[in-house]
Amino acid sequence: MPRTVQIAARPEPIAVVPEETALIVVDMQHAYLSKGGYLDLCGFDISGSPPVIEECARVIAACRDANIPVIYLQNGFSPDLREAPGPAAPVWHKSNALRFMRANEAYAGKLITHGTWDHEIVPEVAPRPGDVVVGKSRYSGFAGTALEQILHARRIRTVLVVGVATNVCVESTIRDAYHREFFPVMVSDATLGAGPGSQEATEFNVRAFSAG
Repeated sequence: MPRTVQIAARPEPIAVVPEETALIVVDMQHAYLSKGGYLDLCGFDISGSPPVIEECARVIAACRDANIPVIYLQNGFSPDLREAPGPAAPVWHKSNALRFMRANEAYAGKLITHGTWDHEIVPEVAPRPGDVVVGKSRYSGFAGTALEQILHARRIRTVLVVGVATNVCVESTIRDAYHREFFPVMVSDATLGAGPGSQEATEFNVRAFSAG
């Protein structure tokens, strides 16, 4: 029998096999966590970033020590915006970063754009050799990426999820993991919502509808 570890999840504990578990680190980038990053520029409160970064670092370190794969999601667009080629793409309308750059020419090509400071993962939780980095340009880590294949190739069944923003990319990734027959577990202390009440709403959704 494979060794199992009991996680004190809500609404009930879940038994996981470490060899069948991966950690997904969602969008821990300057854009979403740092002063002068895209969320800050758009008026979102990022004052809760430091403890979330610290908790993410602890979770990542514990997973590395347990030989649990660490998979980073990194959200952004190419400088030519090939992933959001104009008004025909819904993300062109709904991405706050793209809208902000169109309205503020001085920031054009500087927010969540490949190769920029805003796009970088914050140094406190930077990937290390052996970690996997999956680039994405939509909320879910599964949309238009090889994440599902990466997980299946490693025979992963449980995904621990940390990162930002709880109510956007974290929740979208958790929902898609659930729909693909993975068992997602959100580490709530290592997540940060964007907008009033968003953290509590997603915690309720995940607890009631999408796993633990």
